[in-house]
Order: sequence, then structure tokens, then C-alpha cells
Amino acid sequence: MTDPVPSTLPTRVVVTGAAGKLGRAVVAHLRAVGVDVLAVDRAGGRDPRDVDGEFLLVDLTDYGQVVEAFTGGADEHAGGVEAVVHLAAVPAPGLLPNAVTFANNSAATYNVFAAARAAGIRRVVWASSETVLGLPFDTPPPYAPVDEEYPPRPESTYSLNKALEEEMARHFCRWDPELVMVGLRFSNVMDVEDYAAFPSFQADPRLRRWNLWGYIDARDGAQAVERALAHDRPGADVFIIANADTVMNRSSAELMAEVYPGVEVRGELGEHETLLSIDKARRVLGYEPRHSWRDHVDPAG
Repeated sequence: MTDPVPSTLPTRVVVTGAAGKLGRAVVAHLRAVGVDVLAVDRAGGRDPRDVDGEFLLVDLTDYGQVVEAFTGGADEHAGGVEAVVHLAAVPAPGLLPNAVTFANNSAATYNVFAAARAAGIRRVVWASSETVLGLPFDTPPPYAPVDEEYPPRPESTYSLNKALEEEMARHFCRWDPELVMVGLRFSNVMDVEDYAAFPSFQADPRLRRWNLWGYIDARDGAQAVERALAHDRPGADVFIIANADTVMNRSSAELMAEVYPGVEVRGELGEHETLLSIDKARRVLGYEPRHSWRDHVDPAG
């Protein structure tokens, strides 16, 4: 059951990267709670008429196309956009040459931020990434659970771009004090069908140490986007978005003791408590994960 729409939730929203794993969940969730969504993507060869709901093909690296999409300039698409959810990107390191990843992601995000400001859109939610926390944790984290209190530690070109996006947002908000910009540091996004692989992680905890055994169910990622859209505090802020548990059967304390014995563990850990702290998202956004892989797969395999 979906919670009622907060009164501060925008009524018309553009979602970029709408054809991606998280994008599909976000579009469906927002439409389910009554938000008018213009779904945007650059899926090669896709015919917008073959996509359910309002859809527009846009090259986000072309500023003019982004402005037209945000202002209702494209035929048969209304204006009145009140907020943007920016999820589009080359989604991970190593998929394309580094310079291509950087050129695409940096241009797309700048264009989205700048076009939103030019169009008078005062609310932007965008996908930052858990990678800015120092992933993969070949270099151990400074402490666990990791949180938003230490500076970004990018270890790849993809992550470097995400760190720069967070800095960019801070300056956009400095230029325009009415802007609300929320960066969501999403963990590894999972659909229900992905959970079938989780029992294979259990024999070797080092297989998933690269992100401290974290994940985010796409449905909970969508919930976090809704919560972020309802956030109305001006300025730029970032939040880690993960599920409440880890991908492992072993306790979180046992995992840290075995794999990162020299890392400080702060506070008492619940049995399977996430090591990507979601305390800030809970406190500020009211985010609370509703799903777990344990609801869909026998943890014992």
C-alpha cells in the first residue's frame, strides 16, 4: 500500500533516465501516488509511442533539448514542470572509456541543473552514488557504518563525476538561495528477480565487501525519491539511500570483524544492520525501507 502524497510533493515532474532499472521504479511509483510524470530517456531506437505514459526522447548532453523538455517546448508535451528527478547517466565505471563516461555524465548533469534553474524549477533530486564513500573499499572505510560526515573519496572516474556533481549543486544553491537540491547516494540497485543470486554471496564475504554488503531495492529507491521531492528545505544536501539490512546471512558485526578488523565500528549494530548508514535519510526525509531480499529468497539458499 502506498502512503498518501505529502502536501508538498510537486504535481508535475520530469524523470530522466526513466528507462533504467531505478528509473522504471521511480516513474511507476510517482504515477501511482498521483504525480504527473514526463519520463525522459535516450534509449537507442526507442519509439516514444511504444512506452506507457508520457515519454520523450532527449539527449541530455544537448542543453537546448533539455530546456525544451523542461519548459513544454516539445509538441504535445505540457509545461508546468515543478521538479526534476535526474537519474540518467552512464551507470557505473568500466562500461565505457573513462573520458566518455565523464564527458557524458558531467555534461548531462550540468545541463539538467542549469536548465532547471533557467526554467524556474526550484526542486531537483538527482542520483549521486554510494561510490563517493570510497568504493570499492579496497582501502578500508574510515569507520562503519559509513555516513555523510566525511568528505567524498572517489576512486574511479564515474565516482569523481558524482563527487563533482555534489559540489556543483552546492554552488547552484549558492547562486540561487531558493533552490532545493537533494543528492541521493544510492546503493547497488536491485529488482526482485536479482535476489535469486544472493545465496551465492554467502560462502565468501569478500565477494561483496566492495560496498560493505549494501543494496537498495528499486522500490525503496523510488520511495526515497518521493521523500526527497517532498523535502522543501532550500540548499543542497546529500543522503545515503540503502536498504536496512545487508546482502549477507552473517551478522554485520561478524562481517566487520572478519573483513575489516582494524576499522572502528561506531555504536551497537543490529544483526544484519546496514553498514551504509541511513540514519540521516530517516531523520530528515522520513525514509524507511519497506523491502528486504529475505522476503523473496530463502536466506539459507
